[in-house]
Amino acid sequence: MYPNLYYAFKDLFGLEWPVLRFVNSFGFFVAIAFLIAAYVLSRELKRKSGQGLFTPTETTITIGEPASWVDLGSNFGLGYLLGFKVVALFFLDEATMQNPQAYIFSAQGSPPAGLFVGLFFAAVKWWEKNKEKLAKPEKRLIRIWPQDRVGEITLLALVYGLAGAKLFDIFENWSSFLQNPAAYIFSPAGLTMYGGLICAAIAIGVYARKHKIGFFALADAVAPALMLAYGIGRIGCHVAGDGDWGIMSDLASKPTFLPDWAWSYQYPHNVLEEGVPIAGCVGPFCNQLPAGAFPTPLYEAVACIVLFGVLWGVRKRIKITGQMFSLYLILNGLERFAIEKIRVNIKMDLLGFHPTQAELIATFLMVLGLALFIWKGRRVAAVAK
Repeated sequence: MYPNLYYAFKDLFGLEWPVLRFVNSFGFFVAIAFLIAAYVLSRELKRKSGQGLFTPTETTITIGEPASWVDLGSNFGLGYLLGFKVVALFFLDEATMQNPQAYIFSAQGSPPAGLFVGLFFAAVKWWEKNKEKLAKPEKRLIRIWPQDRVGEITLLALVYGLAGAKLFDIFENWSSFLQNPAAYIFSPAGLTMYGGLICAAIAIGVYARKHKIGFFALADAVAPALMLAYGIGRIGCHVAGDGDWGIMSDLASKPTFLPDWAWSYQYPHNVLEEGVPIAGCVGPFCNQLPAGAFPTPLYEAVACIVLFGVLWGVRKRIKITGQMFSLYLILNGLERFAIEKIRVNIKMDLLGFHPTQAELIATFLMVLGLALFIWKGRRVAAVAK
């Protein structure tokens, strides 16, 4: 396992770059997932716009104005933060490098580097605005299509998705959270996928309404991207060993076509440092599970990438708005409900039953998806009459 990119580069390429300790493996794959999802979403939005399912909105902008104090101040602030924290990484001592998380959430940094980068960012903004400055600024009416808003939609999904994932994980592990709230909130581990999905969906729904984008048409376009992003994100969970593994597994029952590690894996050097010490290992991340467990993040990664292929393949055949998203809800729920049967998770006590939080939400999504699929179909049929 590779808790961060330092260990990956050291093992794969023989390179020891201490600064890579600050790039968490899970976060790295999440970033890749969002970038690829944004590309897929952009393609779908363009296709649907070409079909007339979306219309642009008009807005007035002013061009030719010089840089305002707000422009310069915001750019300086962003540059200062990057310089103060990021540039300072290259000048940290070895002891600080061993605990990246403590550094990130501390007051440590380089004020001179922050000042230099902040002034550079402000100067670049001033130069850009000055280059476009007109003797008399002009107001122009521009048309913005939904595909032009992919960056904003992706940012909303990232911010509200991560916040929702952390919030739902706190609810699911309330007793652990109460023991050390600060450590739990700022830990890179502990994210509940469905919390991220629900909160991001609400935020994007509000955004779509504000900008007069049809919610279900947008949801249909987002569906394949969501499935693919989740699959790539699960690769990050597996690589980092962030606790999403399954129950203990027995190699004796392994199908012959699978390698041992795909059936029973101990997650050595996992980012949570759970399990027993690894003989001869010195330093952080020197633990592994005492016995092999099902590598459920790997199973989910494969399943979701395959399901993305299914959604991508049928997207042009589904003509009724909203049914593509309905299919995504059904497939997502089925996949997660199935994996919960062999995944380690906290069980609830509900009327004599003991489901996990994910099983309840997965069931709800399957029912919701099926009901939405039928309702949309019947509604179109009724209109056709």
